[in-house]
Amino acid sequence: MKFSLAAISILFTLASCAQPQKKPLTIPLGSDQKSPHEAVAYFAEGCFWHAEIVFQSLTGVRDAVSGYAGGTTKNPSYDAVGTGSTGHTETVQVFYDPQKISYATLVNAFLASQDPTELNRQGPDVGTQYRSAAFYSSNSEKQILETAIKDLTASKKYSDKIVTQVAPFTNFYPAEAYHQEYIAHNGTNPYVQRVSIPDYLRFRNIFKGNFKL
Repeated sequence: MKFSLAAISILFTLASCAQPQKKPLTIPLGSDQKSPHEAVAYFAEGCFWHAEIVFQSLTGVRDAVSGYAGGTTKNPSYDAVGTGSTGHTETVQVFYDPQKISYATLVNAFLASQDPTELNRQGPDVGTQYRSAAFYSSNSEKQILETAIKDLTASKKYSDKIVTQVAPFTNFYPAEAYHQEYIAHNGTNPYVQRVSIPDYLRFRNIFKGNFKL
């Protein structure tokens, strides 16, 4: 369920090696207020809970819907996708205003908010349903994706090969309601505290983009 509020403040307890500490964090939420210039993009980078707030934190992005793409089964469930048998990967459907943020910037954020060299996994999440993938809807998007991956490879940031899949978009199926805005509603979840939030904070530290908050 999406909220009209732009953001919600939640108090998270983040564990550190030195000592536990409390740090306030503002979680960006999606909006139902559509832009007349709205476009849609599709990215998969491991757990969609994390991907959702990554994109919703960016100026020009209205909403990121968690769901499934890249598979063959129609209307798959979370449990079915989790078996790896449907071919889907956890994906976010990103609604954005191209007059405020470019597709190229979204691609750069996508690559910066994950480890694109991890094959069929992302951090502790293992399986083809967590593979890194970007689904293009035009030749222009395909070229932008391929150029970004080529440039990142040339930068030598990673010693291992980038394995992000670049594939044509076919179908997207929204995930169950409880997955939408999951982090905002489940701030005390151990996975959220130990994986999702630290990954998000790392992204904000390294990405040179315009953030809403």
